[in-house]
Order: sequence, then C-alpha cells, then structure tokens
Amino acid sequence: MEKTVHYFENPGIENTDKTIELVKARSQELGIKNIVIASASGKSGVKLARKISNTHIVNVTHHAGFKGGDKIEIEPEYREELEEKGVEICMGSHALSGVGRGISNKFGGVTPVEVVAQTLRLFSQGVKVCVEISIMAADAGLIPTDSEIIAIGGTGTGVDTALVLKPVHMSNFFDLKVHEIIAMPRP
Repeated sequence: MEKTVHYFENPGIENTDKTIELVKARSQELGIKNIVIASASGKSGVKLARKISNTHIVNVTHHAGFKGGDKIEIEPEYREELEEKGVEICMGSHALSGVGRGISNKFGGVTPVEVVAQTLRLFSQGVKVCVEISIMAADAGLIPTDSEIIAIGGTGTGVDTALVLKPVHMSNFFDLKVHEIIAMPRP
C-alpha cells in the first residue's frame, strides 16, 4: 500500500484549513465516521464541523481550571455552534498528564505517563495530542474503540496534525494503534 503524508514546514494555526481539507478527503476514502479534534476554544472544531457532514465529531477541550481558577476555555459562541451542528464536547483531564503532572509539580521528577507523552512529542506535539484526545473521548464513551477514527491535534493554537488510529481506553493504552499519519509538521 502506498499513501501520501502531508508535511507542513512549520507547526501552527496557519495549517488548520489544509489539515481539515486533508482529513475530509481521507475520511471519505476510508469511510471513517468518527473524528475527534482538539480545540480548546472550539474554533477549530467549528471549522471542521462546517466542512464535514454525516460524520460524528467530538471536540475535545481542556478540563476546567487548565489555565487556572475554575475557567472553562471553550468560548460560548463556538460551543453554541458546535452543539447546533451536533458536535459532542468532551472536557476532561488530560490522559497523558492528569494527576501525574500534579505529582511532578509537587514533588519533582517525572511520572511514566509524562515519559510516554514526551516520547510522542518526538514526532510532534500534535501526534501526542491526537493520541491523548482519542483516549479522552473513548474514556468519556463518545467514540467507539472497535473501529478506526481520525484524530486531529496541533501545536498551540489551530491544528496541524491528523492521524488514523484505533482508539482505546486509558487502561488499555498500549493497545492503541496508529495506522496512518495524514498530516503533521516536520520536526
């Protein structure tokens, strides 16, 4: 089998539209009906929902308090449009940091989960995010774990990475399979 991977020269928001275009094409080719996207504000999730129909989309945002206090980052106007378009919203603790980060912050050192996250970052921040949000959405019961999905993540704001993968629940982490890289920035 021969497939094309799209590499962006640089990571970042300027790759969002192209990433969504590539995801739309590949989801149609493979008949994939479940897509998860990392979008803290909801803006990239809205862009995806406007471009792709007849697909179950989950917008994964940060947990409450991620940036301090009890703040919820998803912006109300984007949340409203996502809900109108039938996009489910997943807000939960990060699968690849969570309590481990709290332990590291308090006592120093690193946890095994943080080592896994850093290892995925060797490919790109977006690859780590794609793996993480697929686990979060699976653990929330929002996507199936018995079929391939597309996960979309990024570096900072916007999206620049897309993977075809078979998600798992957190307790089965090492059974997760990345089948294809659709797009990613060159490290």
